Amino acid sequence: MKKSVLSAAFGALVLGVAFSAPAQAAGVSACLITKTDTNPFFVKMKEGATAKAKELGVTLKSYAGKIDGDSESQVAAIESCVADGAKGILITASDTKGIVPTVKKARDAGVLVIALDTPLDPINAADATFATDNLLAGKLIGQWAKETMGDKAKDAKVGFLDLTPDQPTVDVLRDQGFMIGFGIDPKNPDKIGDETDKRIVGHDVTNGNEEGGRKAMENLLQKDSGINVIHTINEPSAVGAYQALKAVGMEKKVLIVSVDGGCPGVKSVKEGVIGATSQQYPLLMASLGIEAIKKFADTKEKPKPTEGKSFFDTGVALVTDKPVPAVKSIDVKEGTAKCWG
Repeated sequence: MKKSVLSAAFGALVLGVAFSAPAQAAGVSACLITKTDTNPFFVKMKEGATAKAKELGVTLKSYAGKIDGDSESQVAAIESCVADGAKGILITASDTKGIVPTVKKARDAGVLVIALDTPLDPINAADATFATDNLLAGKLIGQWAKETMGDKAKDAKVGFLDLTPDQPTVDVLRDQGFMIGFGIDPKNPDKIGDETDKRIVGHDVTNGNEEGGRKAMENLLQKDSGINVIHTINEPSAVGAYQALKAVGMEKKVLIVSVDGGCPGVKSVKEGVIGATSQQYPLLMASLGIEAIKKFADTKEKPKPTEGKSFFDTGVALVTDKPVPAVKSIDVKEGTAKCWG
């Protein structure tokens, strides 16, 4: 895909012009704004949006920041999309609260804004959300970890490798879900770090990448070298955690669980690096988002959430080769057939 760096006014943004729309679809344009353009999850999301936009004859522009948490770039991207006359914006927000005023301006200008993967805070700040049920994703790996440990879960020493200090909704939901599944009271459901369960060693942030996961794991080991369960925000951070554990000979003593379901992550499950992961489907999120923007451009109709939920649920499945009776799961073979990245 053709890429060019925007002017200094847009700092870290990376802009990719996907293609020109056919003449009959003139004026139907969309933007995809992701947290980064390197994480396999967002690479697959972009792939899904690009393919569906080409199929429907929609002009697509893609934006991403340098790192997870680069909200300033996302603000600039939204402003650019509105100025360009985009009919709709798909966004995975880095700062789910801070981005809301800019999103409101876009919606006030008549642009359809759909959150992908990460709900805004509040969720109704976007016109719609297409996402994994992140609370359920966390519950699945929490339940699996609890059942796998058996009686030892009562005396577990648990660490959390989170995303960023801003505590985006996806981070909070996965953490809270894991705690509920594992049998830990999460206290305030909208906040990370206020728990009082003595089994929790602590939280650290990773920026969702391997290096961040490694450093965060090292920090938690300094707090308690007896840590034996690690919940990670995503699979890159899980791999980083494993590297830190292996460096001190603890890789077989700590149970690591994660969320993503990318092909590298599923391979890590097969290799025993990760015990289990909750698989989500970013290509589907993005392709459905493009379909919704095209429909909105043609009919002004906005997408509706899944019945009984505040968002459109794109599905989740626990992937492991060590199933437990209490938790429904798929094996690595099936997870590989459905993986991405």
